[in-house]
Amino acid sequence: MTPAFEHLQQQLKQLPGVGYRSAERIALSLLVEKPERLPALVKALEGAARSVRRCSRCGNLAEAELCPLCADERRDRSLVCVVEQVPDLVALERSGAYRGVYHVLHGKLSPIHGVAPEDLNFSTLFTRFAAGEVKELILALSNDVEGEATCHYLTSQLPADQAVAISRIGFGLPSGGGVLYADSVTLKSALDGRRTYS
Repeated sequence: MTPAFEHLQQQLKQLPGVGYRSAERIALSLLVEKPERLPALVKALEGAARSVRRCSRCGNLAEAELCPLCADERRDRSLVCVVEQVPDLVALERSGAYRGVYHVLHGKLSPIHGVAPEDLNFSTLFTRFAAGEVKELILALSNDVEGEATCHYLTSQLPADQAVAISRIGFGLPSGGGVLYADSVTLKSALDGRRTYS
């Protein structure tokens, strides 16, 4: 293949979930099979790179100062759900079960990988607490060591004089899943998070 094709393939391969074969198929599709799609894709990428940024309040994707969720007056601003990444927010929002607002940390604490508190989006969350607008905090972080460390750090930094309810999302068996194929961590979470059956 040509050097330009190889370069394109290498750039595509760096995208999450795109391996060598997928990158090759995408590059061939754009250059050979459907070349008419290439200008629109380039224009969309350039436009997004110019206009998409982080919301100044929560860290979600935005094209203005605030993202559409923070700007929505119908959302309950006193209820804040903390997530690691934007895709986590998207998944929760897709469920339609939540009407509060979010806060995206853009990662989780991980000393092994060199991720310290100053590397994450904590400051704007603490600003929201200082303003007294948060009444309940929902921690929707990973059920692993780094997620637990992040939850612990976050709760330890909250002002002691504010009455804020703090909860953690439940973990356990997925809907339609059975006990037989669940791993031990999932089963422990399911047992720890059990509730009264009525």
